[in-house]
Amino acid sequence: MLEGINKIGERIAKAIETSIVKPAANSYGLNQKQTERLTKEANKEVHKKVEKIRGDYQQQARIAEVRHEEAVKQAETEEAVKAADDAFRQEMEQAMNDLNSSIAKQIEEVVKDKPREVIERIETDRANKKKNDIEEEVRAHLRGFSRTIPSFIMAYDDGTLRLKNFDQIVTPAVFEEVTGITLEEFRFLRDGGDYTEEGQQKHFMGDLFDEVVFDDSIELFRQKRQALANYFDEGLSEDIFDYIPPQKTNQIFTPKWVVKKMVDLLEEENPHIFEDPGKTFADLYMKSGLYITEIVRRLYNNTEMRRQIPNDRERILHILRHQVYGFAPTEIIYRIATRYILGFDPSLRPEQSNFRQVDTVPYAKEGRMEQLIEKEFGASNG
Repeated sequence: MLEGINKIGERIAKAIETSIVKPAANSYGLNQKQTERLTKEANKEVHKKVEKIRGDYQQQARIAEVRHEEAVKQAETEEAVKAADDAFRQEMEQAMNDLNSSIAKQIEEVVKDKPREVIERIETDRANKKKNDIEEEVRAHLRGFSRTIPSFIMAYDDGTLRLKNFDQIVTPAVFEEVTGITLEEFRFLRDGGDYTEEGQQKHFMGDLFDEVVFDDSIELFRQKRQALANYFDEGLSEDIFDYIPPQKTNQIFTPKWVVKKMVDLLEEENPHIFEDPGKTFADLYMKSGLYITEIVRRLYNNTEMRRQIPNDRERILHILRHQVYGFAPTEIIYRIATRYILGFDPSLRPEQSNFRQVDTVPYAKEGRMEQLIEKEFGASNG
């Protein structure tokens, strides 16, 4: 009998799969994985109900058996034994009737309710997925934007940058290029606003940024930038770029130890290269300005350079005006690099004439670098 219950359960499950789940899945354009998940959930539900039916039947059967055994023990005549057997058969028949009734009820409920349940589940899954997609899109925007905040502070902060004016410091094109979101999307996340979803007008409250935490974070980075500004300080084991996460754009800064190794190799090949105030150096694709600052630092501290230009102020001005040159591919990288190169002394901020915002990649590909250098700096300074 129990095997028969299992077979009935299998038939119910198969009927649900072929007559309800698959047609609904086809109607909603579900893929195979989604259809299999719905089928598995329906089968699990049927199995649970079949197990309950099986359990109820087994319980009734056990009760009937116990009663039958007790009645047989107490029977003193054949008539009494026969009466016990008859009562046992009646109880088992009732258990069977209850079993059939339960099975019929389950089939009726499946036919009546399962189509609606399946459709409701599909609709709920779709709504949840849409909600999750929207929430994940917002989270992705926030993650992408948060990684760019230090870059913006490094490039644009003049001491007044705050959450409330963050969208006023840069052009829309630069903001979208660096963050991956538009200024309008940033303002929406910050300030909220009305939007339309499925033809309905809705309102988003915004406030996804904690203004106090945001502004405090800016101030902490500002202080760290100032503390690490003097790249002449040999006691500094880190630089501000250790605190700027790599970006998805071309803002990937070369580590300081790599820069030092590059300049070490340059000096090994040309042992007296930093002794000559007439030597010129160029970074044709600046990212952070670290390479230029390492050149500046070695020129400035070189013993022979000190002998020839003993005045510290005159020596640093000579280096910046006549010995180091650089190109930066984008506006924000240009700002980051020049602010880092000149940031150790605010009075040097005007000394930017040897650094230009030009993407040199096309010129390099076309073999026109010499023409670019001559155009921007003059042939004698190349």
